[in-house]
Amino acid sequence: MSLIIHYLWLIPAVPLVASLAILSLANAWRRSAAALAVAGQTAALALSAVAFLPTLQTHGFRAVQNFTWFTFGDNALRLGFVLDPLAAAMLLMISLVGLCIFVFSIGYMAEDKNFVRFFAYLSFFSGAMLGVVVANSLLLLFIFWELVGLASYLLIGLWIERPSAAAAAKKAFITTRIGDMGFFVGMLWLYNRSGTLLFYDDGKGCLESAGLAMLGASATFIALLIFFGAVGKSGQFPLHVWLPDAMEGPTPVSALIHAATMVAAGVFLVARVYPLFSLGAINGVTSSLTVVVWIGVTTALMAALIAIAQADIKRILAYSTVSQLGLMMVSLGVGGMAAGIMHLLAHGFFKALLFLGSGSVIHGCHSEQDIRKMGGLRRFMPVTFVTYAIGMMALSGVPFFFSGGWTKEEILHAVGHWPPSRAPYYLMFAGVVLTAFYMTRQIIYVFFGNSRTAAKQAHESPPVMTIPLIVLALGAILLSIVLTPAWPWLHDYLTGESVHFEIGRLIQPMLFVSLALVSAGIGIAVWMYRKAGVQDGDRPADIDPLEHAQPALFRFLANKMWIDELYARTVIAFSWIAALLSDWMDRYFWDGLVRGFGAIGQVFAMFTAGVDERGINTGVDETTVGARGLGRLMSAAHSGQIQIYLGIVAIGMLALLLLYAWLA
Repeated sequence: MSLIIHYLWLIPAVPLVASLAILSLANAWRRSAAALAVAGQTAALALSAVAFLPTLQTHGFRAVQNFTWFTFGDNALRLGFVLDPLAAAMLLMISLVGLCIFVFSIGYMAEDKNFVRFFAYLSFFSGAMLGVVVANSLLLLFIFWELVGLASYLLIGLWIERPSAAAAAKKAFITTRIGDMGFFVGMLWLYNRSGTLLFYDDGKGCLESAGLAMLGASATFIALLIFFGAVGKSGQFPLHVWLPDAMEGPTPVSALIHAATMVAAGVFLVARVYPLFSLGAINGVTSSLTVVVWIGVTTALMAALIAIAQADIKRILAYSTVSQLGLMMVSLGVGGMAAGIMHLLAHGFFKALLFLGSGSVIHGCHSEQDIRKMGGLRRFMPVTFVTYAIGMMALSGVPFFFSGGWTKEEILHAVGHWPPSRAPYYLMFAGVVLTAFYMTRQIIYVFFGNSRTAAKQAHESPPVMTIPLIVLALGAILLSIVLTPAWPWLHDYLTGESVHFEIGRLIQPMLFVSLALVSAGIGIAVWMYRKAGVQDGDRPADIDPLEHAQPALFRFLANKMWIDELYARTVIAFSWIAALLSDWMDRYFWDGLVRGFGAIGQVFAMFTAGVDERGINTGVDETTVGARGLGRLMSAAHSGQIQIYLGIVAIGMLALLLLYAWLA
C-alpha cells in the first residue's frame, strides 16, 4: 500500500486549517489572508500530485485506510479514506482549478471590504470538496457534503447586505437540504441492510460483493434516495432552481461552485456508488439507472433552452452548467461512467475559464452583466477574448483541439448503445446544437459588433486575473491529448484498462456527427445574431432577434419556463398556507385548549380549596374540640382518690348483679 494513503487526510485538512487561520485575521491583513489561502491550495495541489503518482503504477489501483471513530455497545462506527483513479483525478482537477480561481480572486476582489472573510470561506469550500473526494465512508462523505453546502451558503450570501444575495443563499441552502434529506434516509437504509457505510473494507464494504449481496430488492430504493441528494447538489430537475440564483455571489464563487466543487459533488457521488446503481443490471440497465438517464435528459434540454433567452452573462453560463451536468448524468445512467467523469474533469477547466472570463468582462465593463449592453470587447480585452473563445469552443463541443469535443463524442457514443431506447440519443443531439447556439449568441453579443453602453469604457484585466485564464485555456486544450480515441489514456486510466495508441481510431463516424451538430448550432447562431445590437429592418437594436421572431417562446424561456412561479404557486404556497394554519392552530386552538384546561384546573382548585377549608378543615377542627372536651371530662373523673374509684367499682358490680338477675 502506498505511503501517501496514511497522509491522504492532509489534502482536505490543509485548506481547512488555512480557512481557520484566515478567520482569525483582522480585515486589514488582506495580503496575509490571500497568501494563506493560496499557500493552502498550493499545498493541496502538491499533495494531490503526490497521491496521483501511485495510481499510475498499477491498473485498477486502490488503497484504503479505515479507522474506528467511536463504539456503541458491541458495534464500532468506522470511517476511512480511499485513493483510486477516480479520487486521484478529481483531486488534481479540484486543486488545480481551485488554485487558478484563488489567484484570479486576488485581483477581482481587491477592493471588496469582505476580502479576508471571502478567502476564508473559499479555502473552507475547497477543503470540504476535497474531503468528499477522499472519503471511504458514506457517512464521512456526507459530513463533508454538508460542509460543502454550508460553504456555498456563506459564499453565495457573502454580500449579505443585498436582499437578492441573502435570498439566493437561503434558496440554495434550503433546496439542497431537501435533496440531502433523501440522501440521509438512503444512507440509514443502506447501513440497516449492509451493516456498514465503508465503501471498501477487505471485501466487506457496502460497494463490495459481500455488502451488495445483503441489499436485495432494497438496492433500487436506496440508490434512488442517494440520487435525490445528487439531484439537489448538481442542480438536476426539479431541484435545479437554486443554481442560477447562486450567481448573486462574487464571480469567483460562481466559478468554484460550477466548475470544481459543489455541483461536481453530485456527479461524483453517483460515480462513487455506481456499483449500488448497477446491482442486478440486465444489459447494463436497472430501474435506478433509467431514472438517472431521464432526469439527466430532461435537465440537459430544459436548461439549454432556457439559456438561449438569458441576457445576464453569468446566468447563461449557470444554465449551461445545469445542462452539462444533465449530460454527465445521462452518461452515467447509460453505463458510460468513464465518459461522464471525463466530461466532468474537462468541464472543470473550461467552465472555470468561462466564469472567470465573464468575471474579467464584468470587471472590465465596470460591473455590467447584461450582454446586450456590451459588444466589440475583443478590441479592448484581447486576452480575455481569446481565452473565452477557447472556453466557448470547448463547451460547445468543437472536436480535435478542445477537450469538450472529445468527451461529448464519447458520451454520445455511450448513449447510442443504450438498449431501452434511442430517444435520449437523439435528444442529446438537440442538446449539442443548443449549446453551440447559445454560446455563439453570447460571444457575438459580448465580443463582436459595435461597442455599446458598457463597452465604451472597457479595459483589459490585470495580469493577476488574465494569467489564470491562460492556464485554464491551456488546460482545456492540452487535456484533449489524453481524451482522443487514438490515445484514450484518461478513459483507460479510469477504467483500469491498458492503453494503446492507434491512430486509426481517431477518425470514426461519431466524430463527424458531433462536428455536424456543433457546426449547425454555431452556423444558425451566426446567421441569426450577425446583426445583434443594431437595428435590422423593423427590429429595434435593443430587441433580441429570437425575441423579435418568436416573442411568446422567448418570453417563456426568458422567464425560465415559469418553473419558479410554478413552485411559488404550489409548493411554496402550500408551505405558506400550512405555516398560517399552524400559526392559527398554535395561537387559537392549542393555546385555547391549554387555557381551557387551565381554567378547568382553576375551577377544580377552587372547589377543592372550598371543600378543604369549609368541609374537611371545619370537621377536623370540631372533632378536635369535641375530643378535647371529652378529654377534659374524662380527666375530671380521674381525681386520684381511691374511695371514689372503689365506689365506681361497687356501683358497676351492683349494675352487673341487677342485669344478671333480670336476665335470669
